Amino acid sequence: MKPAVRIALLLAAAVPASALAQDLNQGEIVVTGSRMRPSYIDTRTNTTVEVSDDDASALPAVGLRRRADYALLPVIIAGDTRERDQRRNEILTMVRSALERARGAGIELALGDFFVVPLTADNYRTLAFLGDGRPDSERVAFFIKTRLGTSADEANQAITRLEQFVRSVPAAGRAEMRAAGPLTLSIVAPDQYRNQILDLIATDARATAARFGPQQQIEAQGLDRPVEWRRAGVTEVFLYIPHRLIYRPAG
Repeated sequence: MKPAVRIALLLAAAVPASALAQDLNQGEIVVTGSRMRPSYIDTRTNTTVEVSDDDASALPAVGLRRRADYALLPVIIAGDTRERDQRRNEILTMVRSALERARGAGIELALGDFFVVPLTADNYRTLAFLGDGRPDSERVAFFIKTRLGTSADEANQAITRLEQFVRSVPAAGRAEMRAAGPLTLSIVAPDQYRNQILDLIATDARATAARFGPQQQIEAQGLDRPVEWRRAGVTEVFLYIPHRLIYRPAG
């Protein structure tokens, strides 16, 4: 078996450069509704291969469906105090309050468009100030996140916990905190599930081959590709390896 290939990704400016050193065996990854089609390193030639629309396989039938590790809610803290320094101080004061309250609420603050990295007391002042659609108004954006647990009840409780947290953070001056988009998910180290996915593919391949007779040969293509993922429900993800199986009579 060839070693797992590593994904070469360009992260958004909000993600620190140190996140580039992470890979699928370590990082926490944001899961979107669409399939992830990365470029990847061909381990035979040590070159980057861009996966085009023509080359990208359709979503396979065989993969691993599981609950995501975290629920993430995008939020903003916005303020419209006229004097800029005071406005920004109010916004950052509210971020600091959110950080302090998160410790006892089962909540974490985070940044990231692909890799998720912590927002902490050490780095929150580096948040980018963005326009908020009105003169003399600005906002900062980040995620609040919480573990989903393994049961449906735990997942529902996690979502409620996020919603309640947004309302619990006290205002600072004219700054306010609000949700900025729908719930999203993240999964930690998706490539750790590679062997489990391969076992599922092998089991399905053998069962399918048996339906065509006892002397079938199976050719598997694409199994050196990275693990990919997509959202499969409110709190679930589908992890898979794009692949193709070809069945031929032996001899």
